[in-house]
Amino acid sequence: MAPATEVSTVTDTQAQLQLNSTPINHALSDVVKTDDWSDFAFRPIRESTVSRAMTSRYFHDLDKFAVSDVVIIGCGSSGMSAAYVIAKNRPDLKVAIIEANVAPGGGAWLGGQLFSAMVMRKPADLFLNELEIPYEDEGDYVVVKHAALFTSTVLSKVLQFPNVKLFNATAVEDLVTRPAGPNGEITVAGVVTNWTLVTQHHDDQCCMDPNVIELSGYKNDGTRDPSKKHGVVLSTTGHDGPFGAFSAKRIVAIDTNKKLLGMKGLDMNNAEAGVVKGAGSYSGVESMYFAGMEVAELEGCNRMGPTFGAMAVSGIKAGEEILKHFAN
Repeated sequence: MAPATEVSTVTDTQAQLQLNSTPINHALSDVVKTDDWSDFAFRPIRESTVSRAMTSRYFHDLDKFAVSDVVIIGCGSSGMSAAYVIAKNRPDLKVAIIEANVAPGGGAWLGGQLFSAMVMRKPADLFLNELEIPYEDEGDYVVVKHAALFTSTVLSKVLQFPNVKLFNATAVEDLVTRPAGPNGEITVAGVVTNWTLVTQHHDDQCCMDPNVIELSGYKNDGTRDPSKKHGVVLSTTGHDGPFGAFSAKRIVAIDTNKKLLGMKGLDMNNAEAGVVKGAGSYSGVESMYFAGMEVAELEGCNRMGPTFGAMAVSGIKAGEEILKHFAN
């Protein structure tokens, strides 16, 4: 009788030979019949056809979302999570996401210090379950093998909603505001946008005026339409940086009763709880909401470091508050 190790080696060899002999199959197997792909060809197209295919759809979207029910500034983990909750529950609402970078996702493509794994404390794992994202369960926390798996999954699901449009490589330069009462009350009525590359070069080029996305709830003459629900802006631009905490900085200039408290030192336990509890509507200016690390800058919460549960959950909480606004 052969030793167990020898039997195992033979079995492994047979299995490998079987795999080697398995026909290769892929999406183009029925199209390509030659080993050297000499029979492969794309369908013909004109260069102008490509240009028209892109520009016609983009400008159609600009027109469609010129008035939006929800404008989300920033497409990081909290912004995407909020967009998912809102779009899934209310397919009738138009949701425009404005992202300054070419690549959406914010800092959620990697974990801490450029490491791959993403750590989320429970009960954020319930969101991963809904998204069908696999993870390792470590008791009080879970680990997604690569942060990019989380980000790409949420992003792909959000972009499949027909009522969502992502305008990336687009910066928000200001907020549109209007009077909201007799005592100086203010409401946010939209966002001022521009190409990010233009925004970065206002100091070395001549005047390059922006564009605007207006919130729903107004008549054609610009006055408030009380028969329609007022739209909202959710800002999730992260902590201080080149485009970070933009709305938090702007809102304290608009609301003189508020000061920017600034993000405090790292404390994971206090930070994540503070960011989630602070996410939602801003009391000083109507129709304005915050989520993610921008809450820490606005409210003086601690930074949390490389743990991502509060990013997703704060977006979910803000999304829930926005859904309640439209339901009432």
